[in-house]
Amino acid sequence: MTEGPREAAERYRFEKWQREQGLLSDEEDAADAAAPPARGFSAAERAAVVENAIQQAIRRGEFDDLPGAGKPIPGLGETHDPDWWIRRKIESEKLTGLGPPALRLRVENAELEGTLDALSREADVREALEDFNRRVIDARRQLQGGPPVVTPTRDVDSEVAAWQERRSSRMAAQAQADADAVSRRRSPWWRRRGRG
Repeated sequence: MTEGPREAAERYRFEKWQREQGLLSDEEDAADAAAPPARGFSAAERAAVVENAIQQAIRRGEFDDLPGAGKPIPGLGETHDPDWWIRRKIESEKLTGLGPPALRLRVENAELEGTLDALSREADVREALEDFNRRVIDARRQLQGGPPVVTPTRDVDSEVAAWQERRSSRMAAQAQADADAVSRRRSPWWRRRGRG
C-alpha cells in the first residue's frame, strides 16, 4: 500500500516538528528515511503527541501569567443563550440601535416605561405603544434567522393607565416639592434658621 501525497506531507510536517522539539534524533531520522513509507498517524497517536507537547509547555511555564489566570470565566453557569457573544459585544461597546430585531426589541421593552414617562400627552403614549406592538409583530413574522422574538406585546389600555398613574404621582410629588419651596421662601429668615 503506497502513501498518498497528503499522508506524506503530514508525515513530513510531523517529523519536522519532532526534530524541532528534540524528540527525534538524527540517527532515527536517517533510519526513518531508509524505511519504507509508514502509514498515517491515528487520531490517538496525534492526541498523544499534542498532550505531550502541552505537558512540556506547562513544565516550562509557558502558560503561567496568562490574562484571566485563576479567575472564573465570565458568564459561565448562566442560562444558555445562543447569541451571548452578540449581547456581550453590544454591552462592551455600548452600541445602540444595532443587532437583530429580537435583541433591539428586548432592550426597548426593558426601557419602555422610561420612554413613555418622557411623553406628556396620552395620544403620544398610545401612538408609541401601538408602534412598539406593530414592530414586535412584524419581527415575529420575519423568517430571516437570528434569535427568536420573545418580547411580548403591550396592552395599550393598561399601559396608558399605568402611565397616567405614574404621571399623577410624579405631578403630586412635584406639587408638594413646589409647595415646600414656596413655604420656605415665605417664612422669615429667623424661622428658617431653626429648621436646619
